[in-house]
Amino acid sequence: MFSDNKKDRTMEAFGGQPNRIEKNTKIKGDITSEADFRIDGKLEGNVTTSGKVVIGKDGYINGKVECVNADIEGKFNGELQVKGLLSLKSSALIEGTVTVAKLAVEPGATFNASCTMGKASSPSSSTSTGFKSSVQSSATSTSSVNKTNEPAKTS
Repeated sequence: MFSDNKKDRTMEAFGGQPNRIEKNTKIKGDITSEADFRIDGKLEGNVTTSGKVVIGKDGYINGKVECVNADIEGKFNGELQVKGLLSLKSSALIEGTVTVAKLAVEPGATFNASCTMGKASSPSSSTSTGFKSSVQSSATSTSSVNKTNEPAKTS
């Protein structure tokens, strides 16, 4: 009586069914897809998609990710290029280089990355930031700025 045909056609229009790397799965290599990706396991390599990348709480990527949008709860280390919105959940740990149009960071997330933000990113407009939402103070240098979701504390 009821059919999922409409749902299936909608998924196909957006690149097919989302891909998933489950917890306790480890992959080494590069992934290219038109569909969304959810990583709950570990990936050492690159992900290129015209969809969204979600790194679950137990997920980890070490490599380069190019995507339209991303939600991160787990860990990322490497180069992250997001054409749209990057959303960092409170359990996220990001290290490396990030290029993003929009950034949303929940309190508790750790963002220790060199970040270029905005639609037109050029070396002259890039800003190097390191967000750390823990209470611990961090050493700063002239090449990076440490920001926190809490008032700065000095020793």
